[in-house]
Amino acid sequence: MQSVDIEALNQQIYLDSAFVDQLREETARIIVGQETMMNRLLIGLLSRGHVLLEGLPGLAKTLAIKTLSQAVHAKYSRIQFTPDLLPADIIGTMIYNPSTNNFSVRKGPIFANFVLADEINRAPAKVQSALLEAMQERQVTIGTDTFLLEEPFLVLATQNPIEQEGTYPLPEAQVDRFMLKVKIDYPNQEEELEIMRRNLSGAVFEKVKPVVQPEAILKARESVQKVYMDEKVQRYILDIVFATRNPSEYGLPQLQPLINYGGSPRASINLALTAKAYAFLQRRGYVVPDDVRHLCLDVMRHRIGLSYEAEAENVSPEDVLYKILDTVEVP
Repeated sequence: MQSVDIEALNQQIYLDSAFVDQLREETARIIVGQETMMNRLLIGLLSRGHVLLEGLPGLAKTLAIKTLSQAVHAKYSRIQFTPDLLPADIIGTMIYNPSTNNFSVRKGPIFANFVLADEINRAPAKVQSALLEAMQERQVTIGTDTFLLEEPFLVLATQNPIEQEGTYPLPEAQVDRFMLKVKIDYPNQEEELEIMRRNLSGAVFEKVKPVVQPEAILKARESVQKVYMDEKVQRYILDIVFATRNPSEYGLPQLQPLINYGGSPRASINLALTAKAYAFLQRRGYVVPDDVRHLCLDVMRHRIGLSYEAEAENVSPEDVLYKILDTVEVP
């Protein structure tokens, strides 16, 4: 690709990404710190991917998702997952109308642009799987009728760590459909001081202004697709993913007994898509290897199956990925 094309693309991306600053400024009025979490939510929004947030209670996971949905002038619904929840409570059901002597469709809360699946691992697998068709196909089937979901459509799920009581681990087929799995940590002392002050003053309860229309998000998605990715970067992504499947071929034989299965093709696809979205957020028209490295953990940590040996040695997916990133040659 010629440099003149890159320069023109940079200018176009710079103009198309202008709304990002407005969105960040508005959400920052409510959310203190947690820049990584907010960036990942924006990446999911721009690359048509769903986001799973994992962290202990009280770390603003639900508040962040609600704030982002309010800053984008779009439909928002929240589903509180509980052990007694039914699939029909999510997607909707057929209701009999005695006056007309027929059935009509009553749509569930899945019919929104932003769907917050709060504490998704509190409900059993049959309820979790009710989201699968919506997340993958962007459609919902109720009875014999199929309804397309309105774009932008984004499932933002939260979960507490699985070690806690009363939780149901997400099946591999379900968790693989999340583009990103983001782990949330505690704020630092200065951030928590500001959080405390905002709660004491009532500033945290201020109404969020919608600063972006859904049409702007859809236009931005088209711009994200235009972000240039060199073949060397594409090969770099494949090397990372293939190293999780066959680590011995990449000079990492010590990882072979620790991995049951590596990243699926969704890992390669999503790593490329998120790298483009991240470059867009940086107001840049091309992807660099650091973009891939920056997002590797969030895209890959839930797509690697560790062996019993790894669990016995307290090896985490992050440990495996760090070793791969340190070993695979960067273009």
